[in-house]
Amino acid sequence: MAREMRTEKDPLGTREVPADALYGVQTVRAMENFPISGLRPLWPFVRGQVWIKKAAALTHKETGRLEARLADAIVAAADEVLDGQHRDQFVVDPYQAGAGTSHNMNVNEVLANRANELLGGKRGEYSPVHPNDHVNMAQSTNDTIPTNIRLACLSELGGLVTAFQGLRDALAAKGVEFDDIVKAGRTHLQDAMPIRLGQEFTAYAGSMDRGLRRVIESADYLRDLGIGGSAVGTGVTVEPQYPELMNRYLTQTTGLELRVGADRIQLMQSMGDVAGFSAAMRTLAVDLSKIASDLRLMVMGPRTGINEIALPEVQPGSSIMPGKINPSIPEMVNQVCLQVMGLDTTVAFGAEHGQLELNVMMPVMGFNVLLAMRILTNTATVFTEKCVRGITANRESCEYWVERSAALATALAPQIGYARAAELSKQSVKENVLIRDLVKREHVLPDDQVDKVLDLYQMTLIGMPGGAHG
Repeated sequence: MAREMRTEKDPLGTREVPADALYGVQTVRAMENFPISGLRPLWPFVRGQVWIKKAAALTHKETGRLEARLADAIVAAADEVLDGQHRDQFVVDPYQAGAGTSHNMNVNEVLANRANELLGGKRGEYSPVHPNDHVNMAQSTNDTIPTNIRLACLSELGGLVTAFQGLRDALAAKGVEFDDIVKAGRTHLQDAMPIRLGQEFTAYAGSMDRGLRRVIESADYLRDLGIGGSAVGTGVTVEPQYPELMNRYLTQTTGLELRVGADRIQLMQSMGDVAGFSAAMRTLAVDLSKIASDLRLMVMGPRTGINEIALPEVQPGSSIMPGKINPSIPEMVNQVCLQVMGLDTTVAFGAEHGQLELNVMMPVMGFNVLLAMRILTNTATVFTEKCVRGITANRESCEYWVERSAALATALAPQIGYARAAELSKQSVKENVLIRDLVKREHVLPDDQVDKVLDLYQMTLIGMPGGAHG
């Protein structure tokens, strides 16, 4: 059965629009022009734009520029969207015309059509509420989209922070739990001096804490809003009180801590604040991926690898090898982190591709930074709950490998010198004999000093092995 259509007109002519659609002709043109990914805009990007339209209607109602009944209808339509209605009406592909005009008009048309319905009008007639004249009053794509990106990122920040605080705390708890387990340290993937398994996990927690603090610090720059800059940042067609009123209503509507931007031209020209925030997330992802890779190394085995820890078994690991269990969650974490690094690369190039008064790459930048936030947040939660909390230590394997480390000869160097210690290290590998046994066999040190100098736990603490003075 054919879908009923209505005819709408814009400056380029007419187009058929589904009769039941809240969006209009300009959205249809965007759908025709940009059938690129099959993706829809991420919800925070829709919500951010609707927040701006609601705040603008309230602002113009207060200044008297917009008739109260029209403003109230726009606010009511916006509230419906914010309550979860009409989400299927936001349809423009993330890869679209520069700056985000298509997304802005999609939101303008939806709110205008719904506002008119609330006032007794019909979809597509744009009377008494017009998408440009009323919903978009004193606004431009050029100041609403960068403001939207800032609002959207800040609105999702709390979830990301909570997820990574949980991961940090879970890693720190494992640091306490494993603090007495001494294992072989490895540098260059070769034998190195002993370290405690708990020290490794405590360090992982520290990396997550530092990375998260960088993200929070970089997010503070996003609180400066350029709304009111209008077309080129100068504020043409905008009332002088508009920026302050917008900030007040956006703060009330979103619950976010926001600031009126001191230089709206700068905030329109540059997407550096978004690029900096994205870069901080990339750095967090780099450390997160390193931790996941470490876990994959430590769980290697169980019979032919180092097998120092065990991860929770979450699914069978092979379609052909019965009983095989893989480090599935850390593998997922690595993949997500690689994706985040790629998303950040796009954001960085997008920020560089601004010209003169505007950066037209904002749609892809907004999509990438918000996608990075989403997948990092979900990944940290899954990693914590399905992996880190359930990690157990294989004490026997740790003890086995650390005793066989050729690097233990390092503890002898203050007593017998670097050259002699190096000879013993090589000899232990060649003869496949423990350093401890070799030292006793060769009478390198008095027997009563050997175990004191080669005290494995003491090697994990600052100081000279065996109290030697070198």
